[in-house]
Amino acid sequence: MKILLTGATGYIGKRLLIQLLEEGHHVVCSVRDRKRFSTQLYKDRAAQLEVIENDFLQPETLNNLPKDIDAAYYLIHSMSSSEGDFEIKEKSSAVNFRTALEKTDVQQVIFLTGIVNEKKLSKHLQSRNNVEVALQSKKYALTSLRAGIIVGSGSASFEIIRDIVEKLPVMLTPKWLNTKCQPIAIRNVMQFLVGVLGLTDTYNKNYDIAGTDILSYKEMLLQYAEIRGLKRTIITMPIMTPRLSSYWLYFVTSTSYSLAKNLVDSMKIDVVAKSNHLAEKLGIEVFSYREAILMAFDKIKQNDVSSSWYDSFSNQFHRRNVWQYLEVPEEGCFKDIREMKVDSEEAAVQRIFSIGGKTGWYYADFLWRIRGFLDKLFGGVGLRRGRRNDANLEAGDSVDFWRVLYANREEKRLLLFAEMKVPGEAWLEFHIKNGVLHQEATFRPLGLSGRLYWYSVLPFHGLIFNGMLRKLAGK
Repeated sequence: MKILLTGATGYIGKRLLIQLLEEGHHVVCSVRDRKRFSTQLYKDRAAQLEVIENDFLQPETLNNLPKDIDAAYYLIHSMSSSEGDFEIKEKSSAVNFRTALEKTDVQQVIFLTGIVNEKKLSKHLQSRNNVEVALQSKKYALTSLRAGIIVGSGSASFEIIRDIVEKLPVMLTPKWLNTKCQPIAIRNVMQFLVGVLGLTDTYNKNYDIAGTDILSYKEMLLQYAEIRGLKRTIITMPIMTPRLSSYWLYFVTSTSYSLAKNLVDSMKIDVVAKSNHLAEKLGIEVFSYREAILMAFDKIKQNDVSSSWYDSFSNQFHRRNVWQYLEVPEEGCFKDIREMKVDSEEAAVQRIFSIGGKTGWYYADFLWRIRGFLDKLFGGVGLRRGRRNDANLEAGDSVDFWRVLYANREEKRLLLFAEMKVPGEAWLEFHIKNGVLHQEATFRPLGLSGRLYWYSVLPFHGLIFNGMLRKLAGK
């Protein structure tokens, strides 16, 4: 089958693409940023793959959709948007998608959404419901799969739970931790998404998909702690308002404040699946929450996390067009340039491509942690995102509070762009040529505050960057 896959660089899309290619399908990947899509990952199946650039908020970019597609997956959402009108954008995107798809030969659209079982929905769940309605068409069949909490290596839910439990022995938590939900393993989500493809029995129907356990968020945290061999105490505080709850979630986890706010809004509502026979029909063995956690850690231990929600770009980042920063500017910038001969080019490249995350920054990590804490304090992303893979990097990956713009092992070059809160724009580049490691930090200041910022951190640069260079060079 020829399949259109939207959200192909997202957490679900990346994993689904691998599954569809293994099934032998021809996949047309619709992405907003072609530069983020790493064709190297799929070079063995290049003949099955096609990449097109679209923005479903801009109908004029949709004229390149192939007419001869058989099915399409709609995996677009804006939950982490910092703007208050994300519901309008989500509906507009769905309408534009439907209009464009109605001009093709598509027979089925598969939509992954959230479970809806309350009369009063959160802003996020109501938006998802509106999108489902907007996607319905007389020209094609819609199959909607409704999931609650998705648990898997790199998933937002798993990483938030991991953040909370691993870091806090005693938790003073909001009352919504008593809300019930029915988590599902990412492996099961993939099985359902692939299983309903082309299955006419599922046309124009919706199904709740979930794991075997109905748990409160508190029970999920405690069960995670038990699996990890950690003793944790949770005290529920009924006085915590939604705003305080959002700040609590923001400061103790890796989420942005806008995502924390939307999550808190949704977590106040029970999300329990309605029973159906889809799993039996597809021959899917549904996993428990415990099994989902163990499978996630199995992937982490193998350093085999194929996608992470941390790597998703916000709408603001898309509008900013981060790829314009691939060319590091020379004019109007402050620079810290250092060079050192390396002991081994191969070993130095490996160290460069392992930087950040669990590996750290090779020198004065406590200063990096202080900078991360200050960044979080002022509304930034902080250091908690880490990285998806301990040894490999691709364009678009997040590395703590940096974003990878360019990564090429053969060229021995890595270029990072700062996502931390700074009064300007910052780059950090590593490049090895003729046995010499070139390390270059570039800062383009914004007004007087940017210049004051550069001079205030200059004393630390001498310490941090020189120490980091020596470690990377193997000295």
